[in-house]
Amino acid sequence: MDMTQSHFTPAAEVAAPSGAAPLELAVVMPTLNERGNIAPMVARLEEALGPTGWEAVFVDDNSRDGTADEARRIGRTDPRIRVIQRIGRRGLASAAIEGMCATAAPFVAVMDADHQHDPALLRHMLEAVKSGEADLAYASRFAVGGNADGLTSKGRENGSRFANAVARKLTGTELSDAMSGFFLLRTDQLRSQAQDLSGIGFKIMLDILATASPQLRVKEFPLKFAERLSGESKLDHAVVLDFLAGLYERYLGRYIPTRFALFGTVGGLGVFVHMAVLAALFRTGLTTFTLATAAATIVAMTFNFWLNNLLTYRDKKLTGAKAMFYGWMGFCATSAVGAFANVAVSSYLQGHGWRWWAAALIGVVLASVWNYALSSKFVWGRYR
Repeated sequence: MDMTQSHFTPAAEVAAPSGAAPLELAVVMPTLNERGNIAPMVARLEEALGPTGWEAVFVDDNSRDGTADEARRIGRTDPRIRVIQRIGRRGLASAAIEGMCATAAPFVAVMDADHQHDPALLRHMLEAVKSGEADLAYASRFAVGGNADGLTSKGRENGSRFANAVARKLTGTELSDAMSGFFLLRTDQLRSQAQDLSGIGFKIMLDILATASPQLRVKEFPLKFAERLSGESKLDHAVVLDFLAGLYERYLGRYIPTRFALFGTVGGLGVFVHMAVLAALFRTGLTTFTLATAAATIVAMTFNFWLNNLLTYRDKKLTGAKAMFYGWMGFCATSAVGAFANVAVSSYLQGHGWRWWAAALIGVVLASVWNYALSSKFVWGRYR
């Protein structure tokens, strides 16, 4: 045998199996603890799209319930099913980007695997983009004929409406549901923008629309937002805070790290907490300035730990009483030197004639950089 002759068929000569349609659409579904949703969703996709011509890419953030294993179990006998299991990183937007870049299909859709998004819309969305009628098709809960009944609370619905209103103001996109997580576009369009997408937060469609040049033509389809079949929500009560994280990444990310900007924002809010407690204790004469400052520092540290866990480090968020307790202890421990400097410096300055509020502010500023560096390493890095 001539060893110089290739044993492989050239790519141009490789064809789909007889009777199978060529791969046209990839459906990317980020997952987190959704084992029970996988098999029913595959069945619904086949019902909506037919037996061939599509693939499902489940991008799983290392779920505790074995979601990735369930997708692999199905994929062993169904070549349309693929899984990307991510270790050490989390986030809906980054998962969607990874999944969309991992397919060879010319069209790609992103949707939830929890059955709140109706896969029956996919064929109509694909036709709108494939025909050239639109560059991006998306499903809207707030379009005429749609509804948001599947939102788990009125608070979540109001938060989503608020974020939509802000998104329209900032981007100029006249969409009824700018925060939608169910959309479809050409894969080459997504790949051309991938380097410009932030991967922060949940609203990847909004990021795609905001970074596209020229502006994409959009068509919306009404979505009846259903109840979740099983699993846990990837959008919790911090949806508006997560939207804030996306805004930081978009407008500040080129100058300073987004996580540091968020940490600074939390610290700024902590200053108000610190000053309020200090004023309540010292200005009312309940205790000395030093003791009031110490108490205000402890209260502010507790507030900062809670909000940082919710917002700044939500991709590494501590959950459960034990993890929260040890996380709080770790946060306080890593902040101890900064807190000591805060109390000592502010007390010294106040004792030498500085106004109480100016002395307190300087103490807070001196402690902030220390707190960020050590808490990033030893609190959220250690426990999750």
